[in-house]
Amino acid sequence: MAYTVPLLAVIIGYLIALLIQPKNKKHIKLLMAFSGSFLLTITVTHLLPDVYQAAIGDLVAAAGDHLHDHGHSHDHSGAGRIGFFIMAGIVFQIILEYFSKGAEHGHVHGHEKLERIPWLLFISLCIHAFFEGMPISQHNELALGIGIHHLPIAIILTAFFINAQMNKKMVFAFMMLFSIMTPLGTLVSSSIPVLSTYYAEISAVVVGILFHISSTIIFESNEDHKFNINKLIAILLGVIAAYFI
Repeated sequence: MAYTVPLLAVIIGYLIALLIQPKNKKHIKLLMAFSGSFLLTITVTHLLPDVYQAAIGDLVAAAGDHLHDHGHSHDHSGAGRIGFFIMAGIVFQIILEYFSKGAEHGHVHGHEKLERIPWLLFISLCIHAFFEGMPISQHNELALGIGIHHLPIAIILTAFFINAQMNKKMVFAFMMLFSIMTPLGTLVSSSIPVLSTYYAEISAVVVGILFHISSTIIFESNEDHKFNINKLIAILLGVIAAYFI
């Protein structure tokens, strides 16, 4: 599941956009709202507590009995350190979105022909997807959240590229490469031993990325930015579904 779900989600989204060509944007927006709340819930209930637990575990291992003598001060420093890495993830995602124009949360518009390949958009999107995959080696349930997140993104991106009259072979190559980036991040994080030493810090950065992405999806899932009952139901369903993971 850790490798196949994020991979298949992008492929399925690509095929939906290519073969079915959904016209109703409201349905996709609701799916985005569901995916955002699902991903945020998984992050808050599974990934975030584990990051702090790992950080505290590192402090205990490093300080030994001395931690018990000064427990509150050391625990505070560890928590604060992780907090800074979470904020670093948020800032990092904001920087990526400067180049991707918000493609990570489906914020792509326009029907004009692309004069050149949007390399900055694509590279930023791949970096984002790669980092998302890194904690999955320790949290298989996160793969489902990332997969649900990537499905509507793949639909929107594919439709955007096709409407922009991009070469279909290039669209296929872009989407297939995008589909392997999250599994690649999972593979790298589980294969390189030195990365496990910095598991808490790396995961904290990813938490910041997911915080920013999921909250943006929730608040931008309507183009007119008006809260409505359908969006509320989609968000609640995302939270409930994540509860049973």
